[in-house]
Amino acid sequence: MTSHSPLRLHPPEIITWRVYERPLPAGYHVLAERLWPRGVRKEDLPLDDWPKELTPSTALRQWFGHVEDRWTEFRERYLKELAEHQEEACRLLDNAEGRPVILLYAAHDKIHNGAVVLREFLLSQSC
Repeated sequence: MTSHSPLRLHPPEIITWRVYERPLPAGYHVLAERLWPRGVRKEDLPLDDWPKELTPSTALRQWFGHVEDRWTEFRERYLKELAEHQEEACRLLDNAEGRPVILLYAAHDKIHNGAVVLREFLLSQSC
């Protein structure tokens, strides 16, 4: 059993942000991708966390392939995966220490990507 910070009075601010857009907003920077983004040098991306267990599984990511017609099923499957990692989600929110959580993603589509689902999941947590 782990201890978490005291119950939050307000939900955390959680922003999805394309990793290639600069400048990055201030906050707790989290890479919401299982793979490192193409063309980005590690020293050029200030990360606070890279919780791979909170990213879509390789099989799910490959199945989705950013095909918009698969979005609804992808979202459902990904939320089911995330349900197995509530402790890690709470740890991420605790580690942000009240700062806005910036979920960084590489996809071109700002609406149909894993960071959007992860944001939804994190906002639903009562840690």
